[in-house]
Amino acid sequence: MQEATKELPVSRGNTRRQTRRADPAWHGLASIVGLLRSRDACTRHDIERHAGLGRAAVAERLTTLLDLGLIEEGGLGPTSGGRAPRLLRFRREAGLVPVAVFGQSTLGIGVADLSGRLLFEHHEATERDLEPAEIERRLTTLFDWALEQLKCGSEDVWSIAIAVPGPVEETPGSVFGAPGLTNVPAWKNYPFVERLMVRYRASVCLRSRIQMTALGEFRAGGGKGAKDLLVIDIGREIKAGVISNGQPHAGAQGVAGMIGHIATAEKSTALCTCGNTGCLEAQAGASAIAAEGLRAAREGSSDDLALALDENGRLTATDVLIAAQQGDSFSADLLARCGRLMGGAIAGLVNTLNPSLVVLTGTIAQSGDILLASVRETVYRHSHPLVTRDLQIVRSELGRSAGLVGAALVAADKLFELDVLRGWIAAGSPLAHPDLEKALARAERLLEATDAGHQTPSIEPRPAANTGS
Repeated sequence: MQEATKELPVSRGNTRRQTRRADPAWHGLASIVGLLRSRDACTRHDIERHAGLGRAAVAERLTTLLDLGLIEEGGLGPTSGGRAPRLLRFRREAGLVPVAVFGQSTLGIGVADLSGRLLFEHHEATERDLEPAEIERRLTTLFDWALEQLKCGSEDVWSIAIAVPGPVEETPGSVFGAPGLTNVPAWKNYPFVERLMVRYRASVCLRSRIQMTALGEFRAGGGKGAKDLLVIDIGREIKAGVISNGQPHAGAQGVAGMIGHIATAEKSTALCTCGNTGCLEAQAGASAIAAEGLRAAREGSSDDLALALDENGRLTATDVLIAAQQGDSFSADLLARCGRLMGGAIAGLVNTLNPSLVVLTGTIAQSGDILLASVRETVYRHSHPLVTRDLQIVRSELGRSAGLVGAALVAADKLFELDVLRGWIAAGSPLAHPDLEKALARAERLLEATDAGHQTPSIEPRPAANTGS
């Protein structure tokens, strides 16, 4: 993935400044857009067949959609005799979706089109425990920079999607409402979402990072074609994203997949962040790997890790991964042990959910084959033969891009839900949806009240660091 692409052709007419038009055929436009967006239909005949509409009705609606800039005609399709049909396509470049993924100590941002295709991507390390105002300022600085690189402006933004480390409980009601961040303690009383909405005059979609990652892998990564899969994110925390029968499973409170808090079979006094001892995360997560590596370096169990500690003054899980790749026996044994512990927890999920694919992601999973081989061996040994008969366990193809792609897909899917689409289709843009206008008015009132009682400190943005994708 390149940091920026060539100039993006974006429709300038379908913005919030365009007035709502009265179209007597608006109620049939939504279904046609849905068919073209999902590619269930590519020709006029396909649309007639899938939508159950006559030729004249389809022609009328297609003329309206072409005028609105939501679809366009392409080349000629294959013919079965007679004149070749003209192909139609959904204009995925009609709007943009800025996306962001917050990690424990990283921030990834991107800009995607309405199909979830990333047009721009950037990742950087961040300090932990930053103030919400500084996070907001940094995020908007990066979004503005990304849009500038694409030669686009905030008027091209149709929605924004944010993936956060913690669980997110969906708020019932309009897609244009402001989701809360009650599960992120530092942001609980800060109007983070409302400030983004007002700045970009667009809706904000909020989900947990693991759910976004799982959806990205399912729709655009190695999970394409697999209706049942698990995505295991291995870092300081260990989480599972679950796709069941093609649908994400979030659970009652949105916290499904917290496998890092499954107790392992090994006895351990290591205290987990949840307050228990013996959790998988406390024994096999990135912090646990770094702690074991540090102990080995100090006790002389690993010359490679001792050298890394002496050179850097500290030791991370990445140092252990590098040492294992270079042949350090202690580091290799440590990763194999962690793989066995993870494999035991994953085997329980495999026996319960019967997925066809397990995708391992995260820095630890992406580095080397030792941990992957250990996970595979343990899962296959501790799972029923029927559930592993066709099971594949692989590394992620998308890597850290998966969360960005998934975030864009979630936001775009929300905009094109049939009930939502009917509310803006006649105007050609969701920016004209009356519910968005109401949501923005509520957000503005909240910010006025907040700023009247507490002035947020001004924070100068740092230069946009380019660390590659």
